[in-house]
Amino acid sequence: MNQRLTKLIAWLKQEQVDAAFITSPDNVFYLTGFHSDPHERLLALAVFPNAEPFLVCPKMEELDAKNAGWEHEILGYNDTDPTWELVDKFVQKRVNKVNTWAVEKEHLNVERYEELSQRFNGASFIRAEQILNELRMVKDEQEIALLKKACELADFAVQVGMNEIAEGKTELDIIAAIEYEVKKKGVSGMSFDTMVLTGANAAMPHGTPGLTKIKKGDLVLFDLGVIYEGYCSDITRTIAFGDISEEQARIYNTVLQAEETALKAVKPGMKASELDLMARKIIEDAGYGDFFPHRLGHGLGISVHEFPSMTATNDLELRSGMVFTIEPGIYVPNVAGVRIEDDVLVTENGVEVLTSFPKSLQIVE
Repeated sequence: MNQRLTKLIAWLKQEQVDAAFITSPDNVFYLTGFHSDPHERLLALAVFPNAEPFLVCPKMEELDAKNAGWEHEILGYNDTDPTWELVDKFVQKRVNKVNTWAVEKEHLNVERYEELSQRFNGASFIRAEQILNELRMVKDEQEIALLKKACELADFAVQVGMNEIAEGKTELDIIAAIEYEVKKKGVSGMSFDTMVLTGANAAMPHGTPGLTKIKKGDLVLFDLGVIYEGYCSDITRTIAFGDISEEQARIYNTVLQAEETALKAVKPGMKASELDLMARKIIEDAGYGDFFPHRLGHGLGISVHEFPSMTATNDLELRSGMVFTIEPGIYVPNVAGVRIEDDVLVTENGVEVLTSFPKSLQIVE
């Protein structure tokens, strides 16, 4: 039994929960080592306080699960099988009655909730998210090593993008070049849809890249990340193409000051809210408070956005082993959009910044 499952089982015993039914692919991967994109099919992990867990997956993925290191029973099903009847039988082999299920309420859809409710009549449902978030929040040495490699590849991807900046190239041209080069490095996928936004588009925090062409005087915003052996990176850099205006430079330097101030302050015991507020104050004092519309950052690991959320209202204390992003931004329509983002690891004595692409204003002539 792996240590992660052991901790979940200890929680089930402590809370007197009869069973957990974990359905999100990221949490199944965290607990089993098996990563799957099941599409519309059922993927689940059933865990019990005093019985062997079992994995539910399409039969065609059974060998993949075993090769990933899963040593317990697998309920492999064909598309024509009565899957929920089989789940019912596997559960009944382990416990006489399930009075309480721990499930991911944010993930379990209504259809699957109704199946569990009907087959285990009278059972109540509690959230599994809190314990899973707590387990995943502090990374072990192996996870940190994978995250560091993912961050190295993200740095490389930004360099590729910067090298591609040229008059007349479109946002999508540059994205194509970035993703081609990182795939040649062995990256199977990006953490999220790569963003390259230029000119006015960069002032939209989550803009959609398209056929907009880069021109001199533009700021070009890169927001990207790669998945390396199941772990994500996430970096943002804003690059100048030729000379930029005084206000654009002022916005850039304000964001840089906010980001570096928050980075240097990271240490165990500090509250997430304190980091957000100190970065936000710098932006507000510069007169751009209304143009910083999002949180300072988010947890990072198997998911590109995971617990905790680095907001002004989150008083969670930082702990050694936590990995998250710091990414202040200023977005002034028709003037500039600037975001600078790094991935950071809380250490026993402070912080280690995992992304290293330069943050002083890079200018492509």
